[in-house]
Amino acid sequence: MQSIINLIDSAQVYIVLALMALVLILIIIIMLTYKSLNSLEVRYRKLMRGVNNKNLEDMVVSYLDRIDEVKQENEVMKQMYEQVNEELKTCIQKNSMMRYKAFDDVGSDLSFSIALLDGNNNGVILTSIYGRNESTTYAKPIDKGISRYDLSQEENKVLEQAMSSKK
Repeated sequence: MQSIINLIDSAQVYIVLALMALVLILIIIIMLTYKSLNSLEVRYRKLMRGVNNKNLEDMVVSYLDRIDEVKQENEVMKQMYEQVNEELKTCIQKNSMMRYKAFDDVGSDLSFSIALLDGNNNGVILTSIYGRNESTTYAKPIDKGISRYDLSQEENKVLEQAMSSKK
């Protein structure tokens, strides 16, 4: 036993230095742990923001309820979009106009033809013929790009231009 005490006495300086190094290492580890804990606390507070004394389960359930509400609203919006898209097909989407001189004895091109078509090429051609003594305006219905009435050369041209125009 005396030999152990003598050994410790002779190595006392080395033992103290080793213990000081160990304490220094432990202090560094504690500082790193404290820094990690602070980072974790910041992340926790960010996760729990807006929650007053609620547990995490209640918060997750409320978020899931909000997600379900958004899904329902999304479905309603989808249906509304499809309805509007169907109605849009019946709106005027294509048009063309041409002015021309219907009669040689009339000075300028005061006559005109206008084609107004929807997405299915249904619509109308409006034509106004201007003469010296009178002016006549009439309409011809168009069904799927075809008129059941005879079309003049100008009316055929505006119909073709309107059908070839992009939606």
